[in-house]
Amino acid sequence: MSDRIGAPGLGLSRREFVAATGGAAALTGLAGCTGQGAQQDPQPEESSEGASDASEPTLPWTSSPEVVQVDEQGGSVTLQSVSAQHAVHPMDSMGGPVELPRVWAFKADDGDPSVPGPILRTTEGNDIEVTLDNTGNDHPHTLHFHGAQKTWENDGVPTTTGITVNPGEKHTYTIPANVPGTHLYHCHYQTHRHIDMGMYGLFRVDPKGYEPADKEYFFTLKDWDSRVNRQIVGEDVDYSPRNRNPDVFTINGKSLPRTLHPEEGSPIIVDHGDTVRLHMVNAGYMSHPMHTHNHRFRLVEKDGGQLPEAAQYEQDITNIAPAERHTVEFEANADPGIYLMHCHKVNHAMNGDVYPGGMVNGIVYRDAMDTDVFADLMSYAGYEG
Repeated sequence: MSDRIGAPGLGLSRREFVAATGGAAALTGLAGCTGQGAQQDPQPEESSEGASDASEPTLPWTSSPEVVQVDEQGGSVTLQSVSAQHAVHPMDSMGGPVELPRVWAFKADDGDPSVPGPILRTTEGNDIEVTLDNTGNDHPHTLHFHGAQKTWENDGVPTTTGITVNPGEKHTYTIPANVPGTHLYHCHYQTHRHIDMGMYGLFRVDPKGYEPADKEYFFTLKDWDSRVNRQIVGEDVDYSPRNRNPDVFTINGKSLPRTLHPEEGSPIIVDHGDTVRLHMVNAGYMSHPMHTHNHRFRLVEKDGGQLPEAAQYEQDITNIAPAERHTVEFEANADPGIYLMHCHKVNHAMNGDVYPGGMVNGIVYRDAMDTDVFADLMSYAGYEG
């Protein structure tokens, strides 16, 4: 378990979080709060894409995505696909529970499976080797990385490279870290289905001499048509990618109020005066205009391109198209409190017919964590620390 609280990135430590909440959450409570993210031994996937085996053992639950510092691992990482259950919001508050009965989650090395997959972070010039381990699965997969100028055979598209990682096989891709910025990776086999089953993640290449912000967080946006995930376990649902109708909207795999859970969600926790940098990737089919309340930001990177300072201006909404990557930066200079960050297609800020929910997160000042309002939000999110 990570010692950081909040979204993946540079957040508060657990001890700082406990202090900020007035000591209401004991360290032992923090360490024991796993909820639906508790892990079991992963089980093999079903033998067909259209149905499941009723005798199959219970699948593990996904965890939150971890940041893998690939540089610190000698430039190599193994990704394995694991069938799992995914708790978007397991509580009965705000239209819950919202759960996906089957996803195909990536896990890195000996870590836990997650949707989105692990955040792979490296430095410009430090090429990485990514091994796709498909030895325990029954479906072919590949890996395709955006934002890397690579050789033909490492592009990860089976129809144009001739390389498919079949069940029982492993394959290592060499991915050059030659395009600094925030990027996307995903399975490119039957892409329309495998991304919708959860096979995607964030790839970060820090420029040489990179200086992190005071607080720096990673987010992957996703719209889901849950009929895909229900069909794969044998439910009698009518689904075609041509009539896709998303009904679940997530940030780092969670919907409000679970997005505010300090361990399983991804709240943006800040101190007054911080410089805050948010790296956002859209892994879905729809564009999402992301809006910050009471904070104006500058778009500083887009799709691996650094925006020159003369092109930056203050704004409070940025529309992120499918596969786009936006990095925004702002100063935490508002009256310390709790402010939303959400998709401004307001029907994306719902859990089913219930508002609010969905693709909504929060900018949370440490000074507001000992308030009754924050305590109520933690109750809605299911935080038991």
